[in-house]
Amino acid sequence: MQQVPITSQIWENTLMLLLRVEDAPRIARVPLLLRTLGSISMLRSLILLLVLFFAAASAYAQGGPPYYTNDPGTPGNLNWEINLGYMPFFYSNQSVSHTPDVDINFGVGERVQLTYENAWLRVQSPLSATKFGLGQSNPGVKWRFYDGGESGLSISTFPQLFLNNPGDAVRRGITPPSDVFLLPFEFSRKFGPIHVDYEIGYQFVHKGPDGWITGLVLGHDFTPKLEMDMELYSQGTFHPSGNQPTIGLGARYKIHRPVILLLMAGRSLEPARSNQSYFIGYFGIQLLLPPKSYKLE
Repeated sequence: MQQVPITSQIWENTLMLLLRVEDAPRIARVPLLLRTLGSISMLRSLILLLVLFFAAASAYAQGGPPYYTNDPGTPGNLNWEINLGYMPFFYSNQSVSHTPDVDINFGVGERVQLTYENAWLRVQSPLSATKFGLGQSNPGVKWRFYDGGESGLSISTFPQLFLNNPGDAVRRGITPPSDVFLLPFEFSRKFGPIHVDYEIGYQFVHKGPDGWITGLVLGHDFTPKLEMDMELYSQGTFHPSGNQPTIGLGARYKIHRPVILLLMAGRSLEPARSNQSYFIGYFGIQLLLPPKSYKLE
């Protein structure tokens, strides 16, 4: 899933503040705990939410849309997973929205997933007219090279590219000038009643500083059809050093095979400003095809 988008205006403001928000995720070179949580506020939120989730009788969580954090899961051989969503990102001085975001995944065998994602972007600012344009193409391949079953440890890697398309999106300030290669690893395991998904990755950036991501998703199945989750996510750069920690609460609701409703809302854990969002969200659906390949709920 594509991360917080960045326009030329956000890019310039971020560099001035020694912070940078990229259209793709990042991994830190500094102590893992500090970069994973991003701030003391993030640590406090994590402790509180862990207590609440451990109090649940049973739990299950899954990365991927509507969340930024990915998990080791794949669609299965010759199966499709298609995610269509509206993704708003609101800052103090402008907004960027995916209208829509299209995320297409295809299973090759039981452990490999081919991915392509892109979005039609809407950039709004009080200083200029609303702009529309195609976002960066995001192809990738996920490989779950260690599979511990439903409750055991599973590990995958999910290398991806973030590439500008032919056109004038960069010149018009809709997408950043940088192209990116992301190399993340995903981990999933059930601890008692808690199923945990964790992702950490390094981003190699052409025309920009290298960076990092890290994300954690925890959740609970309230009914056979309704799953609710909490996500802590952070992304940042090395030189200049900075990060953007966010927290989000979301849900998946199985409307009817093969359609799943996807919802998420959150914000930055830092005070809102030009490169720290006061609202982020995902509102969409997931289609699992062919329907007969999935369990009937």
